[in-house]
Parts: sequence; C-alpha cells; structure tokens
Amino acid sequence: MLSQISASLSHTSSSLTATTAFSFRRPSFRPKFPFYPFNRFNSQKRHFSTVVSMDGASSPASAAAASVESISEDLKNQTLEHNNGSNNYGRDGGNNATSIDSISQNRVKLKLEELKWDHSFVRELPGDPRTDLIPREVLHSCYTKVSPSAEVDNPQLVAWSDSVADLLDLDPKEFERPDFPQIFSGASLLDGAMPYAQCYGGHQFGMWAGQLGDGRAITLGEVLNSKSQRWELQLKGAGRTPYSRFADGLAVLRSSIREFLCSEAIHSLGIPTTRALCLVTTGKYVTRDMFYDGNPKDEPGAIVCRVAQSFLRFGSYQIHASRGKDDLGLVCTLADYAIRHHFPHLENLSKSESLSFSTGEGDDSVVDLTSNKYAAWAVEVAERTASLVAKWQGVGFTHGVLNTDNMSVLGLTIDYGPFGFLDAFDPSFTPNTTDLPGRRYCFANQPDIGLWNIAQFATTLSAAQLINDKEANYAMERYGTKFMDEYQAIMTKKLGLPKYNKQLISDLLKNMAVDKVDYTNFFRLLSNIKADPTIQEDELLIPLKAVLLDIGKERKDAWTNWVKSYIQELSASGISDEDRKTSMDSVNPKYILRNYLCQSAIDAAEQGDFEEVRRLLKVMGRPYDEQPGMEKYARLPPAWAYRPGVCMLSCSS
Repeated sequence: MLSQISASLSHTSSSLTATTAFSFRRPSFRPKFPFYPFNRFNSQKRHFSTVVSMDGASSPASAAAASVESISEDLKNQTLEHNNGSNNYGRDGGNNATSIDSISQNRVKLKLEELKWDHSFVRELPGDPRTDLIPREVLHSCYTKVSPSAEVDNPQLVAWSDSVADLLDLDPKEFERPDFPQIFSGASLLDGAMPYAQCYGGHQFGMWAGQLGDGRAITLGEVLNSKSQRWELQLKGAGRTPYSRFADGLAVLRSSIREFLCSEAIHSLGIPTTRALCLVTTGKYVTRDMFYDGNPKDEPGAIVCRVAQSFLRFGSYQIHASRGKDDLGLVCTLADYAIRHHFPHLENLSKSESLSFSTGEGDDSVVDLTSNKYAAWAVEVAERTASLVAKWQGVGFTHGVLNTDNMSVLGLTIDYGPFGFLDAFDPSFTPNTTDLPGRRYCFANQPDIGLWNIAQFATTLSAAQLINDKEANYAMERYGTKFMDEYQAIMTKKLGLPKYNKQLISDLLKNMAVDKVDYTNFFRLLSNIKADPTIQEDELLIPLKAVLLDIGKERKDAWTNWVKSYIQELSASGISDEDRKTSMDSVNPKYILRNYLCQSAIDAAEQGDFEEVRRLLKVMGRPYDEQPGMEKYARLPPAWAYRPGVCMLSCSS
C-alpha cells in the first residue's frame, strides 16, 4: 500500500541507479469493449474508491459514504475546480475573437524590451551551483542556469500566434522586427531573460527512468501581464543542457511544426494546453534517425517558443523523492511554490468551508482538505488531470507518450511528440511506433494511464509526508469520479442527448470500431439527423452516408437499428432539430489537426514554403466553424496518410 511505498522511498539511496522505489511493475493494459463507459472505473459512481498496489495498478476499495454529486458540488462551491477560460470543452473554450479583441484594445501593447519579467522560479527555488553543460546528475536543485547555444545561420520566422502575443501584452508588430528570428532562435538573448533548464525525472513506459530534465528546452523566465498572470517563455530546441545526456539539445523542423500547430489547435478546441508564441528555423541542419533503423539523415533545424503558466510536471517532484531523505524537503519546497503561484486559493482554506469527506472506511475515515493544503492540492491536480483526459477522449486525441515527465501539474496538455487524432475509429490506436509492442499509451488506455500517473504523483507526496494514505487514495478516487462525470457529460453533448445513455453510446462506439468510421466526421454529420420517428427506414442513414462507407447488409441493419434508437431518444427531449444541431456543432469540431495535414505542411516547409503552416494555423483556430472554402481540410485522409512517418511516428525529433 502507499504506506509501504512511502517507507521504501524514504530509504532510497540518492544514487541515480538506486531507483527501486519507483520501479513499479508495469500494469497490464489491454483495450476493452464496450469502450469504457467504464470497465476499469466502477460504473456505480456514487460509491467509487481506489487504493494503490505495489505494481501501481488500481483496485476498488470500500464504498464512500458521501455521494460523488455532493462532493463535486462542494468542491465547485469552494473553487477547487480548475476555473480557467481554456478549460471549457467546445467552442466557448477556444479562441473567442470578440472578447479578445475588445479586451486587447484597452491594453497597452509592449515591445519585447518592455516585457515585465519576474523570475520567481529562479528566485525562490534552489539552483544548481554549476553552470557548465556537461551531462551529469544534478543534485539538490530544481534547475540549472544555462543559455541557448543552438547554432543559427540567417534564422527565419515561420509562423506566430497573435492570441499568445495578446496573453503577453506583446504588440503584434514585434513579429515584423528584423531581429525577431535572432532573438527567438536564442542567438540574441531577450532583454530581461534569466534562462535555465529544469531538473525532473519520470516514469517512461511504466519504468522509473531516473533524472531526465530539460534536455533541449531552455526557459527564458516568467512574464507578468497586465492581469498579473504569470507566463513562462521557453525555447525548445535551443541547445544542450546538463540534462541532454548524449543528445544535441536541438529540434528539427518537422517536429517543431507539429508542436507549434497542435499547441494552438488543442487550445482552440477548448482543451487546456501549453501554447506556442512562434516558430523559427535555425538555418542549420540536424541529424536524426527518424525510424531508429540505422538510417539517419540531415533535417532542417527549428525552435519553438512555448508559453505556459508553468512547465512543472509530476516528474519535477518525483526526482527529489527518488533520491531519499536528503531531498524530500525539496518536494515540499516545490509544492509550496506551485501552490503559492498557481493554486493560491488553497493557501487559506478554512474550516468554515467544510471540505471534509467520508471515505467509508470505519471510524477514522474522514478526509479533511481544509486541514492540509497539500491534500487539497493533490485532489485538484487529480481532477484537472481527469478533466483533461476526458476532453482528449471527446475529440479523439491521443497524446502518444504519457510518461510522468509529460504530465503537467496544472492539467495542461504538454510535450507534443508522436500525437495523433483518431481517423478511422480504433480504441487501440497509438500514434507512437515505440508504443507498438504493448500499446500502453493507446487511445482507450489514456484514462487508465492518467490514474496510474496520479498514483505515482500521490506516492511522491506521501513519501515527503505531505499527505497520508487516506488523502492519497481520496485524490485517486476523485480522479475516477471526475473522469466519469466529465466523459459522460461530453459524450452526452456530442450526441445532443437530453441525458446520458450508456447503452446507446456503447453500441455506437462498438459500431464505429467495427466499421472503422471516421471519428470526427461522424459526430459532425450526426447533427443532421432529424428527430422524426416517421422517417422511412431506407432513408435513416442518408445523413451519415459520407462516413458509412462500404458496409454490407448486416452492418447496414446494425446502423439502422442504432439510428432508430437514437431518434427515439432525441424525440423525447423536446429540443428542436435546429437548436440541437447548433449545440452539437459547437462541441463536435469540423476541423482537427490530422497527421496527414501536418505532413503536407511539413513537406512544403522543408522546401522553404511556409504558407501551408500559416494556413493550417488559421483553419485550426476556428475548428467548430464551417469556414466556406476550407472544406478540403475536413476530408477523409488519403491513402498515403497511412504510410509510416505520417500516421505513426517515433519520439525522434
């Protein structure tokens, strides 16, 4: 149990090779049908509880006395929910041009030299006394000061995000500066910056990997905008750091285009994510073995400027806990830092707020979040993570590399490597060639992996004696219930249903998997179904004919029966077809960043033509709108989209 894990961690040697406390046996994850709702998560939501075993897997525990609904409502009332404008699923969470324009018109627009830097991370946390770039174990430190070192030769600005510039109060005219590419390639240090690379560790594919850290990402510092929001600027691909190990610290154009575009596309879908200010080429070539097959080649180099309120990860805490008692205090220091700057509402919780819940485990069964801010924090991290994963599932997004060093404590999508959106619906889809043997990180497994990663995070806080076993288990319980609540709400909205219907949704997803139906286009077309029980049977599938391709009579009958049940459910709602279509189209995107669209933009960019990158950025900025003239970006993938290096990629970049 967690107490055993905690005890084991407290006796762990600080040696980098002594990582047994974090080397849990890999759980067995297998794709399941019906597609969860919800095989691993107990469908009896009112009585869900979880404990953690030594292999990191979850199992049902005794029933909680308080209902999930009452707990959730209390949490919402006490602002433990992540209340961020980009956390709403659907159109309202994406770019709202009207509100952005009206607000930004009243702001002072700044030049790069006028950005307001703070540097709380460097000021408040212990740093590495060394500043050399020699690959090494960095002990007792949260970061190493290091400057960008990537070589450049006439760098060029490929693309930029006006909406991210707006977050920073940056004047969009700054993108026109002739020295802009020099600055954001790292060749010229931005005035006021104090660059560093963060130290962290992580579980990779279920195994503890020891120290990892920012091997090619260099944070320039934190900018405070006119709303007193804190935004970190980070150059990815800017050169070696002590965490680079045997790598060169650089990034190639293909992976940089993917990260830049997907950061902004995911935001526009209403899903929490790190952002991207700009993308520049370095004018130099980088050698990469894309398929790890012994055939490296030279590729154009590039650098993305990533922006986030924080790049803290689960692994930022794990690395210090893994090193034993001498570094356990850093877990607390780093937790205090995160709460102070990014979860300030947890600093002064009082007993009057009544955030106390029974776990149903006997007399000593109360978890009181008001008496321990770290427990309240663990719960919120768990809930943000659950909410994030539910939103991924809703749009068919597969991250591809859900290692604990790729999990944000703010509940952001972070580190875009071999990601992919579902084309033909396949719950076992993974976009990562490295993941193929076991498909640990496939689409259907993401909710389970999220829980597994939360278990590792809870283990870390428990090892530092910031939370006890009941509080750790409660955080994991909240992950499960939050995921189910969010996922059910999302799927209900996607189908335009008056209430959640597990059987109807399960049958739909089974049918989609059997016939390999395009996930995005199907849900977009579904809003064209009329809630009219008198429609002739041979006309029921007409609105879906563009996605129900090459199906025989047996499958046609299965789909006809499903549509009949669907129409019957819609008819009972009393909602007009027009209102339902408007609502469904606001949560079912027409445009997603399919891998083949990325590849088309990459192919052109590698020949020096960046227009397709900029066009994709614009189209993906309005994923829920019809956008006349842009219909080709919503088409089914062509045959070439399924070749290696397009539909699936390695971690090479």
